[in-house]
Amino acid sequence: MDRQQLEQNQRTEELRSAGAYEAEKKKGVGRGILYGVIGTLLAGALLLIVAGRAAGVKILVTNGSTKVRSALLDRDAVEKIEELKAYADLYYYDEINEDALRDGLYEGLISGLGDKYSVYYNAEDNAQMKLDTTGKYYGIGAGLRQDPDTMVVSISKVYEGTPSEEAGLFADDIILSVDGTEATSMEVTELVKLIRGEEGTVVHLEIYRTSTGENLSFDVTRANVTLPSISHEMIEGGIGYIHIDSFEEETAVQFEQALADLEEQGMKALILDVRYNGGGLVTSVVQILDDILPEGLLVYTEDKNGGRQEYVSSGNTALACPLAVLINGDSASASEILAGAIKDYEYGTLIGTTTYGKGIVQSVFQLEDGDAVKLTTAKYFTPKGNYIHEVGIDPDIALEYEYLDPEGEEYELQYDNQVQKAVEVLREKIAQP
Repeated sequence: MDRQQLEQNQRTEELRSAGAYEAEKKKGVGRGILYGVIGTLLAGALLLIVAGRAAGVKILVTNGSTKVRSALLDRDAVEKIEELKAYADLYYYDEINEDALRDGLYEGLISGLGDKYSVYYNAEDNAQMKLDTTGKYYGIGAGLRQDPDTMVVSISKVYEGTPSEEAGLFADDIILSVDGTEATSMEVTELVKLIRGEEGTVVHLEIYRTSTGENLSFDVTRANVTLPSISHEMIEGGIGYIHIDSFEEETAVQFEQALADLEEQGMKALILDVRYNGGGLVTSVVQILDDILPEGLLVYTEDKNGGRQEYVSSGNTALACPLAVLINGDSASASEILAGAIKDYEYGTLIGTTTYGKGIVQSVFQLEDGDAVKLTTAKYFTPKGNYIHEVGIDPDIALEYEYLDPEGEEYELQYDNQVQKAVEVLREKIAQP
């Protein structure tokens, strides 16, 4: 159920771009959920000029001003690779997939940077990564979570109007298998690939329903699904509540629609909830901040050459009511850009626990053959110049999460102590002359 997502720090993969997290793989080191900003922040477009592909041939890469030549694969390196391959051919007990070996070389190269946020994507994973940032895909429209210890996969959310709802799936249903493949046999990011597929095709799910103790079977027809990354509602007393799962291509538009709806209902104050939001697109969070803050600097980045890029607010649509922002240790990256800017401008009250602390930016570079590489390219700073990497952002009001109705069947805002604290703070501000 939704409350469990707040009570447990579980790895979560939405069947789209992840809500609170971005689902990414780190081959050569292991697969898992990595917080990430898929950015467009490298100043200027990079032109890749490939001078040749043979071993030892130098590759020229230029960004318009700096030329870098690389000859990593010298004769000794090539001979060692071939020696290792020869041993594998002679002694490895199973069939060898040479395409997989080549991918392993590329993945190992990027892994050698020692940066968990820099990742090589083969063509298949590159296509999936692009899809994840849109929130659009062919699937069933449900959120999944996986227990990191038991590997049990359960449904965290069933989205309205999607195939999962039409089929009768419920939140907290445990997925036993997907088309005959045991769910616990792989990471949730890989299981998602089995659930997604061509529009109109059917995926077979074996389910254990925790609420009734039944084992059930479902044939769910995949459809073109666009899932919202925003949810909102009005709390008694004219306090609006907006939850942001992740910052995707459509998030800013969805935010503006939610804000307009709350304002039409007579909103007097607003709670923004970015707990468990692992980040997303910088362009998305900047657009949302432009709707909230007055004119001024929102965030800026610096690369290793001292190049600086600034993102500013026009100030045309600044929020005109009291604001509270809910944060926790899983609020990362783009969520921290939002929290940091609001804190620096003293435009709202941050409530919860210290954020994750990811103050670096990733940019994705497309390779000629359909593969891609994501590299950490810059640091980012809050408007006041704070670098929050591995430090995080402290709340104005520190408050550990507690759910105040442990017997409740489903999560409700009124029993969330951090939401209650935000309501209390905002009501006091509303009452001020």
